[in-house]
Amino acid sequence: MSATADPSTEADDSVSKEERLKQFLVSKAQDGEMYFKSKFIADEVGLSPKEIGALMVKLRDSASDLEVEKWSYTSATTWRIETA
Repeated sequence: MSATADPSTEADDSVSKEERLKQFLVSKAQDGEMYFKSKFIADEVGLSPKEIGALMVKLRDSASDLEVEKWSYTSATTWRIETA
């Protein structure tokens, strides 16, 4: 077993998880609003649905260029985002 870190992990560490999610959401919402569930974007962002949910709460308060709204809760929370 090698003690060296995975290069893809090192590259991801240079950008915080919160910033990575924010960049993804801004790019997806450029043309207007977007609705999503964390479990459906988890692979694209490289985060778990649970991590995304926790970060969305932070982004709702800190991201000045995104409007984040908890839209509904059925089997999982649906988030609505729109660029500000």
